Amino acid sequence: MKTALFPGSFDPFTIGHYDIVLRSLALFDNVVIGIGINSNKKYMFDLETRIANIKNVFADEPRVSVEKYDGLTIDFARQCGACCIVRGIRTNSDFEYEQQLAQINQTLSQQHIDTIFLCSQPQHSMISSSFVRELYKFGKDITPFLPPQKDLKI
Repeated sequence: MKTALFPGSFDPFTIGHYDIVLRSLALFDNVVIGIGINSNKKYMFDLETRIANIKNVFADEPRVSVEKYDGLTIDFARQCGACCIVRGIRTNSDFEYEQQLAQINQTLSQQHIDTIFLCSQPQHSMISSSFVRELYKFGKDITPFLPPQKDLKI
């Protein structure tokens, strides 16, 4: 079985993230959504809320799991048995940053764990978690930028 890791902070998990996971399921048997913990970062939504919302989105998809991790993404990828790391790319600047991370991770994994880049769908390319947080901060409805879910906790 081939497992992919889709890591991020997912603050919040957007419709763009959702699309990347769905497309990853066409390529891999399982997808682990890894929520990294960074004590230096200030989050708008607490870890439990982010986990609950993502689990809610994929409640009917047994091939998706949601796990938190602390430390290097490449170490967590090894721990969860991932054959690769999946990253979404919206812009050229995303690619440049993600390429550097991918090369470092490939070196650290001794060439055993690759990174696969999936370009965002055009209709999602302008959506970022930062953008959604800013809208939320000013009281705007963010549900059009989030995946469909029954019990959204915001």
